Amino acid sequence: MPIRHYPTHRAGHTLSPMNAVNLTQRPPRSPRVRLGGYTILPRVLDKARATLAGMNSDYRFNNPLDNVLFAFAGVTGDAFLAQVRTGAGDFEMLQWLQAQSKKAPHEIAAWSAWTETFVENDTETREWLVGRIQAMDARRTDIGSLFDYLDLDDYLSFGGQA
Repeated sequence: MPIRHYPTHRAGHTLSPMNAVNLTQRPPRSPRVRLGGYTILPRVLDKARATLAGMNSDYRFNNPLDNVLFAFAGVTGDAFLAQVRTGAGDFEMLQWLQAQSKKAPHEIAAWSAWTETFVENDTETREWLVGRIQAMDARRTDIGSLFDYLDLDDYLSFGGQA
C-alpha cells in the first residue's frame, strides 16, 4: 500500500476547510497510524478537524472508537475538540494529550498494541462486525479486528475493490 501524506494543521493558523482533511473526498488516517505511540489519535484528529470544517461526511467524531482513546487518556471528547478548535497541529495536540494523560511510554505502547487487535467481546458487537464484513465481501476471512474492518471500509468507500 502506498504511503499517504496527509496535511497537518499548524499552530497559529485559523482552522478552515483548507486545513482540514476533506472526508468527503478521502478517508481519515488509518486507526493503525500512530502519533506519539498512540494508535487512533491521528484518525481522531482528522475527524475532529473535518467536523469543525463541516467536511466530515459519514465520519463521526466522538464515536465509540474515539472514546476508547479518550478513556485511556483521561480526556473528554468535548475537551479534545475544544483544543483542536484552537488550531493546534498534530504535534501540539500530542503534547496536550500527553500533559492531560500523563501515561508512561510503556503504557501507551501496551495500549496501542491492544487496540490493533481489538474486537468487542459482547455478542451483539461481534455479530455486527461479522455482518458488516459479510456484506462487504464474504471472502474476506482475514478481517479479524475493528482496525481491519475500518481499513477495508475506508478503502471500499472511496472506490477500492474488495
